[in-house]
Amino acid sequence: MGVHEALRPAVFLDRDGVINAAVVKGGKPYPPARVEEVTILPGVAGALARLGEAGYALVVVTNQPDVARGAQTREAVDAIHARMRAELPLDAIYCCFHDDADRCACRKPAPGLLRDAARDLDLDLARSFMVGDRWRDVEAGVAAGCRTVFIDYHYAERRPQTFDIQVTSLADAAAWILKGTT
Repeated sequence: MGVHEALRPAVFLDRDGVINAAVVKGGKPYPPARVEEVTILPGVAGALARLGEAGYALVVVTNQPDVARGAQTREAVDAIHARMRAELPLDAIYCCFHDDADRCACRKPAPGLLRDAARDLDLDLARSFMVGDRWRDVEAGVAAGCRTVFIDYHYAERRPQTFDIQVTSLADAAAWILKGTT
């Protein structure tokens, strides 16, 4: 068996707006501030279970710049992630705590989080998908060489330039991914 066959495909998932409800203010999405404010969106657990059963690694890739901005603590973000890991069949969570001014390689739309996960978890980016609700998510997926799914909540912000499919939920995204790969 060649190296390519040994690599597993993944579904990379943004966190806020894909896994849990985003807090929308003025038409823009924001993360929940505390673990008690986290609401897992309807259909997420089932969609993740179906994708996992089909052999996909399930990896959350999330920007949490409020830590760099001093508006959120890393402990609060870690508590949210611990709850998600306890309640959902996730393989890993990769998080960027930087802001745009840091010019890091991990803040989406840069593909660093996806590439780090691919290296760490032996993932095949070319057979993987990025599911997100914002332009940064989709553009990170494109830059990493993944197929992309845009969950459109009609936020009052820039839309992604290109994506493979537009849907209204993670359940719809999972159905599309599985339809093409099973």
